[in-house]
Amino acid sequence: MDFKNSTENNEKVDANYNVVPLREAMCKTERRLRRKIDIFVVPTVMLMYLMCFIDRANIGNARLAGFEKDLKLKGYDYNTVLSIFYVGYILFEIPATMCCKIMGPGWFLPLATVGFGACSIATAFVKTRAQVCAVRFLLGIFEAGLMPGCAYYLSRWYRRAEYSFRLGIFFSTVPLSGAFGGLIASGILKLPHLGSLKGWQMIFAIEGIITVAIGLLAFVTMTDRPETARWLTEEQKELAINRVKSERLAQAVLLDRIDATKLKRGFTNPITLATSFIFFLGNVTVLGISFFLPTIIRTIYPSRTTIDQQLLTVPPYIVGALLLLLISGLSWRFDHRQAFIILTGPTVFAGYAIFLATINANIRYAAVFLSASTAFALGVMSNAQVAANVTSDSARNIALGTNAIFGYCGALLATWTYLPWDSPKYMLGNGINLACAATWTIVGIGAAAWMVYDNKKRDERQAAGMEEIVGLSQLEIQDLEFRHPAWRWKL
Repeated sequence: MDFKNSTENNEKVDANYNVVPLREAMCKTERRLRRKIDIFVVPTVMLMYLMCFIDRANIGNARLAGFEKDLKLKGYDYNTVLSIFYVGYILFEIPATMCCKIMGPGWFLPLATVGFGACSIATAFVKTRAQVCAVRFLLGIFEAGLMPGCAYYLSRWYRRAEYSFRLGIFFSTVPLSGAFGGLIASGILKLPHLGSLKGWQMIFAIEGIITVAIGLLAFVTMTDRPETARWLTEEQKELAINRVKSERLAQAVLLDRIDATKLKRGFTNPITLATSFIFFLGNVTVLGISFFLPTIIRTIYPSRTTIDQQLLTVPPYIVGALLLLLISGLSWRFDHRQAFIILTGPTVFAGYAIFLATINANIRYAAVFLSASTAFALGVMSNAQVAANVTSDSARNIALGTNAIFGYCGALLATWTYLPWDSPKYMLGNGINLACAATWTIVGIGAAAWMVYDNKKRDERQAAGMEEIVGLSQLEIQDLEFRHPAWRWKL
């Protein structure tokens, strides 16, 4: 039964039939279902991605605690260690994303979480640059697929407008990981030792143990899809499936088999590619903040203690998390994404312009807040926009994977934006981030204009286009994706 169509059909019955109470009852039923999904689905993926980002970025906190000195890292060694993570990540991104669909998110995501938690624990025991590079490469392999996998998992449960806000809650863990990472690191560093481990070693070990525990818990709490959810009634399962399927043009099922044509459509979708390029630029900034904010704070306030420097990294992340939730909430309210993609750029641009214009410590610290304010929201909006502009499950899976690959190519670039010789003003790093913010704003405006233009063209030729699909099989119609004449781009 199609939820949307069933509602419309009920409204067409005899005029004496009062549809208002029926519609209100159905809306209440759907709200109750949505709250239930929020409780059982969102918290687990939030915790997994929170620890994913903490385990990835805690090397920045470890750097302040003597990581470089103890491993005898010199020159560009630290940047090399950061980069090797993304080599593994990028190489295994698409295979991991496909594996998530084949295995099912309920198995793949917890398994990956246990894997990268174990890698974090192993980092506490490294003694040489070669050893830390090997462990970081493995960390990249296990974390590959987690971000697009979680985004793909959420798309199985939520309508397009709802999805933006839930993705926002999920992505709020990125700035929160920076805040919690600084708080946890400062707390851990107050401990004298953990067994034979001291200082930065305890950061990796304790956070890795927490990650493994969350991964093991996720095996119990996660379920692949509405049909397998033990906490839903049969009626709720049917409603959960039909309300999502109702927004997917010409799709007979919610979860399809992997189809080469649909995968190609998801990858070559113009909005997938344009938005992925924007995510590439945004991740240069977001990952630059995640890896180098402790270092930047140290150059702003060099006389502060290590713990004070760690704590000063927290407030900008809190501001970033709050604005991320605000922007994703507005996206849900207005069912719009592209305008918010565009609006994330100017504040980031202003922050890096201030960095380049002055060396005054307090003004530069204020600029950190501007730079971090809306940058994190770009990850939410780009993934939501990619997911909104494909129809089938297979196309959505590969589109989110493509977006992630572009994003983490940007992250790889970010590892080389703040270099030792550029300290303390970091003209190169701040200049690159300023250029990225300006470019993604321009590309976002261009993509929005093209979508409006193409939708008008589709309106004009729809009648002729519908005649072209007469005689096609159901499978061929499903494979059309954005080439279907009834398709319209969602801004």
